[in-house]
Amino acid sequence: MRDRPARRKPRIARRNPRIARRDLRIACAGLAVALTVGAARTPEDGLDCPRVKEVAMELVASAENSTLDWRSQYQYIEDIGDGQGYTGGIIGFCSGTGDMLEVVTLYTRHKPANPLAAFLPALRKVNGTSSHAGLGDPFVKAWKAAAADEAFQAAQEEERDHVYFGPSVRRAKADGLRTLGQFIYFDATVMHGNGDDRNGFGSIRKNAMAKAKPPALGGDEAAYLNAFLDARKAAIKRATVHGNTSRVDTEQRVFLNERNFTLEPPLRWKTYGDPYEIRNWPSPEAHRPTASPSGPTVT
Repeated sequence: MRDRPARRKPRIARRNPRIARRDLRIACAGLAVALTVGAARTPEDGLDCPRVKEVAMELVASAENSTLDWRSQYQYIEDIGDGQGYTGGIIGFCSGTGDMLEVVTLYTRHKPANPLAAFLPALRKVNGTSSHAGLGDPFVKAWKAAAADEAFQAAQEEERDHVYFGPSVRRAKADGLRTLGQFIYFDATVMHGNGDDRNGFGSIRKNAMAKAKPPALGGDEAAYLNAFLDARKAAIKRATVHGNTSRVDTEQRVFLNERNFTLEPPLRWKTYGDPYEIRNWPSPEAHRPTASPSGPTVT
């Protein structure tokens, strides 16, 4: 796995521990999608429609983990040297930013006897730091062992939805953005966090709105999204050592230039130089991507 960018400033967990686990939506109003190639209709309900959400997760995984198979990343964990401790799971929860602690807390609430429960005191102590104290190899092994447990997978997905996906989609819809804009907001929140620090999502959005109005305020959607991507590129260059903006330049800007506001496949893009393709609407229930012989990862 390639070295990945240092992605976000330390975050404060925003979950209320008493909030019950939310069920994932399993249907979209008015969605009619044929399973045969060439017969698919564009889902009209935005990024939170299951098939479109699947596309979103594959796009994020291409940048975060060099794969479209985001489900293979439940077990992922390493210290990527960004000062945020361990990074792990499907969107890179961090031991130093609170959300890894939230994932393990959720997991333990749903299944008290689990391989990670014993590490909760250590996770609380290292929160806000890059420390591995009380964690180390035993924690890494426990995380990987837990990855096969559906309860642990559900905890990761719940934290993703509650802190990143849900707020991003709601904010984008309030700004009058269609599916592509909703994804652009989601990916920015995953990488930069949803705070208002200089490189956080709130500041990126504020800087974009200083250049162009979103559709909800009477602005042109493409012009606003271009301004948002410009502001995000500036944040990436400030916040990362590598300054690599390919997930904007050769992914999201490609879809925007194509005016594919619904993220309708086929989608072709590159992240960090690697080519990918999504040919058809994927199935959230049975999707398992495979690499094409010529190089790109294809679904």
